[in-house]
Amino acid sequence: MTTLLHIDSSVFPTSASASRTVAETFLSVWREQHPEGRVIYRDLAAAPVPHITADAHTAGFSDPSAHTPEQAAVFAERVRLIEELEQADAVLIGAPMYNYAIPSTLKAWLDNVILFGRTAGEAPTTKDTPVTVIASRGGSYEPGTPKESFEYVRNYLRAILTDTLAMDVHFIVPELTMAPHNPAMESLVPLYEASRERSLADAAAKAKEVAGRIAA
Repeated sequence: MTTLLHIDSSVFPTSASASRTVAETFLSVWREQHPEGRVIYRDLAAAPVPHITADAHTAGFSDPSAHTPEQAAVFAERVRLIEELEQADAVLIGAPMYNYAIPSTLKAWLDNVILFGRTAGEAPTTKDTPVTVIASRGGSYEPGTPKESFEYVRNYLRAILTDTLAMDVHFIVPELTMAPHNPAMESLVPLYEASRERSLADAAAKAKEVAGRIAA
């Protein structure tokens, strides 16, 4: 049985969220390819995971037999999140840009699942797992745009997902999502619409490609 781990972090419902909408397209195609598969779903906006505490952090660098009761309790929660990631054949992450960065809820999830000697380090247990990231944003931060230097989402997530967890990352970027809502961006609405349609098509194609790769 194939397993997809689906993480959403947008604070908005699907009807108002580009990342959730595109992720739903990916998920729909994935389920068509793996109707008997399992989807582990975490909505980090509705049910945030705990931020890393001193006990949770230090427990990751010490022998479990030496954990204090407090360390044992919080580390068990980290292990549960790590196991969900390790069990996944593929991962889907909605990562909208808020104030030039990822949502703090997504950062908290990443802090929990990064564990040196297990998911990170010389032999990461997440190595080569395909991960599709829906990195939506209200403006454009592509090369040549005025805010190119403010692109911190993909740079950060590539450092974490590829360089630290050794996963096989692919980004889908719905951009200019504020254009229909901001009069100053009215002229950019056609570019927004094109980006939206391209992202939906890319999500469907990527879901089919990853699902086929796993089935093979």
